[in-house]
Amino acid sequence: MGKLRFEPSRPSTLGVEVELFIVDKQTRQLANAASAVIERVSDSPLASGAPRVKHEAFEHTVEIVTDVCTTPAEAQADLQATLDLVHDAADSLGLDVVSCGTHPFTDWRKAELTPDDRYRDQLDEVQWIARRAQICSVHYHVGVDGADKAIATINRLMFYHPYFLALSSSSPFYEGDDTGLASSRTTVLEAMPTAGFPHMLKDWDEFAHMYSSLHSAGAIAGIREIWWDVRPHPEFGTVELRMCDGLATMGEISAVAALAQCLVRRIGDSIDAGEEVPTPPRWILRENKWLAARYGLDAQIVVDDKGHRETLRDTIRPLLERVAPHAEMLGCTDDLARVADVLDHGASYERQRQVVADGGNLSDVVDNLVVELKSGVPRGVG
Repeated sequence: MGKLRFEPSRPSTLGVEVELFIVDKQTRQLANAASAVIERVSDSPLASGAPRVKHEAFEHTVEIVTDVCTTPAEAQADLQATLDLVHDAADSLGLDVVSCGTHPFTDWRKAELTPDDRYRDQLDEVQWIARRAQICSVHYHVGVDGADKAIATINRLMFYHPYFLALSSSSPFYEGDDTGLASSRTTVLEAMPTAGFPHMLKDWDEFAHMYSSLHSAGAIAGIREIWWDVRPHPEFGTVELRMCDGLATMGEISAVAALAQCLVRRIGDSIDAGEEVPTPPRWILRENKWLAARYGLDAQIVVDDKGHRETLRDTIRPLLERVAPHAEMLGCTDDLARVADVLDHGASYERQRQVVADGGNLSDVVDNLVVELKSGVPRGVG
């Protein structure tokens, strides 16, 4: 195997991948019907020729993807066109789809594996850890024009990890229990091998060496089995942000895309200017990830090595102000502004709990998720 190459792309291009749960209209349980849904939209590929809708590991989940886009608004329109097809296909089968980190109550033992050798091999290797991983997320690809820059960007992006996780947290319930977490998906995924925090590497050569070693040892079959929260994607020439739970509406997906695009560009511009781009100590990064998974927007993250803390909810608007010039340059000012709207209507984990607080049950939580994705309107908290 030759040295792994990173194919640079135009800075700040954007791609989005959204995983969706399929649910039965009557029972609101997960439905093992991905193959049937995909069959009904398979004749509608993207402009690139790639499929719009893909299998994931289990038959209760599909993934919808964009072409290469330049703005979050373009990505949202691309996703919405595909989502409309998925909604139509699902409806014809007596099904709905939702976007969230975990299904609130379905038993993972009822899941059927997708008929694909890659997933069968993964399940055989990872066993119970993979079987219980009934989770969905949103991934953001942002273009980067250099291999070493991609690694440096990933290192610095980890400071912002809790912002993305808290804004997207949507998995407070797991198998019928309120877990007490904003994002239980995070803890489920971390049990997977090569998942979780990326290793802090100094450059592309070190990453390529690590990849080659793991591949030669048979620990991974390819780049897609490095399940880091943020990773480089060599073929696409992107930094891929993978820490987000499934966001409940297309507007929220687009808003967080704008934040991802602006932060990657801001960090990249600093690197190009020769500015020091420091990476906080790993203990701070690990603690902040846990705090965001536990408390969501109310997490009091550690902001320096002296132990000072700030509440995420209070730091989001100042962060948006800092990246506003990049949003203007990238043409995503309106999309970025919608990040602050999450503070007003609550993140999905808060909205799901509000349904229960108002007297609803977990089936009602799923009902609300269905309505939110179809209407694009988050249910307010308070």
